[in-house]
This record gives sequence, C-alpha cells and structure tokens, in this order.
Amino acid sequence: MKFLRQIGEYLFIVKRDPNQQRSGMMKAMHGMNRISLIMFLVGLIVMLFRFVILPYFK
Repeated sequence: MKFLRQIGEYLFIVKRDPNQQRSGMMKAMHGMNRISLIMFLVGLIVMLFRFVILPYFK
C-alpha cells in the first residue's frame, strides 16, 4: 500500500507526511517521477483515444 500512497503523493491526491525528512535530491527525484508518471498517463489516454474511440467515428 505504500506504493499506492507514493503515487497519490506524486499526483497531489494524498497529502505527504510532514514528519518525513526531505532533501534536495529527494525533491528532484520526486519531481522527475511525477513528470514521468503524468507523461505515461497522457500517453495511455492518447492511445485509448486513437485505437478505441477514433475508429468508431470513421
């Protein structure tokens, strides 16, 4: 469940733990992970649109 909580923190769904210590490198790593996760979700949405929704309109 910690994995799902971390994804929730990346997407700003779950508040992060204020007691957890964060360094500059940790912030950079979480920022890169957030960007890659958002890009992956956008890619899935584009693929869903192109291969599932668009053929119905042709």
